[in-house]
Amino acid sequence: MKYQASKTRYEEMKYSKCGESGLKLPRVSFGLWHNFGSNAGYDNMKELCFTAFDNGITHFDLANNYGPVPGSAEENFGRILKDDLGVYRDELLISTKAGYTMWDGPYGDWGSRKYLLASLDQSLKRMGLEYVDIFYHHRMDPDTPLEETMMALDTAVKSGKALYAGISNYDGETMEKASAILKELKCPFIINQNRYSIFDRTIENNGLKKSARENGKGIIAFSPLAQGTLTNKYLNGIPEDSRIKVDGRFLKEDVLTEKKLGQIRRLNDIALNRGQTLAQMALSWVLKDGDVTSVLIGASKPSQIIENVGIVHKVEFSEEELKMIDSISLE
Repeated sequence: MKYQASKTRYEEMKYSKCGESGLKLPRVSFGLWHNFGSNAGYDNMKELCFTAFDNGITHFDLANNYGPVPGSAEENFGRILKDDLGVYRDELLISTKAGYTMWDGPYGDWGSRKYLLASLDQSLKRMGLEYVDIFYHHRMDPDTPLEETMMALDTAVKSGKALYAGISNYDGETMEKASAILKELKCPFIINQNRYSIFDRTIENNGLKKSARENGKGIIAFSPLAQGTLTNKYLNGIPEDSRIKVDGRFLKEDVLTEKKLGQIRRLNDIALNRGQTLAQMALSWVLKDGDVTSVLIGASKPSQIIENVGIVHKVEFSEEELKMIDSISLE
């Protein structure tokens, strides 16, 4: 039976302006970093996307190298667009990135003009799209002039292949330099994508969060659940079906020390007192002060998406709660 989106999909989700731009992002966005590669089931991928959109998640975030294998997440999402979601294209916000290794040789990595523009063409072909809404440079490149990389993003936008430019994994100082270049080019650079969670405060320490606020740019946070450690999955130790046991590429078993497990349990107690799950509280925490436009979630089951979108009406914290979270997570 052909998919039809829920008629109530916009009733609960909240949308926030991305910096000083006119673009609004859902408070919860859906990332296809995991569970959309060549090793995943297509029917489950479809259900994940349908569940996200039915609950007001309009933003689907990809990158050229998402898989495994690299490129397969875009190919699978392109198939979902062709089969079902494509009729809703103008309601969707689709982003992709280039910056990590994608193909062999000197032109398939980092931030050169040749790599970025070739990669964007490949991404559009894999997804069957004429344009993406946001095209990101995925990481800082110490060997390519920043002007070259930013001019490539500007070309992507002015060619009509992207509507907005973004950068990912930049620090505050480099973001300010990039912003100045793109402002001079009159390129709509609107968003930073960075890791941010209760357990990872890097963007507070490297100036990115402060610089984004002062320069009128949005932030979208990936890994807001710290690779699943800020969920109820590890309250009783490490289950055999967890990502650590099954994959282990991004989250290592030695991260979950007894100290860390104790922190997780104490944070869970705070969440329960708030009437939230630990995952919900962790997502709410990222959004608490308005500097972060949206949180990027991943999911392996539709039920996880439904749980996570439940945060949209509860992102406020008392001073006491914030002090308790800091005392636990920063000890």
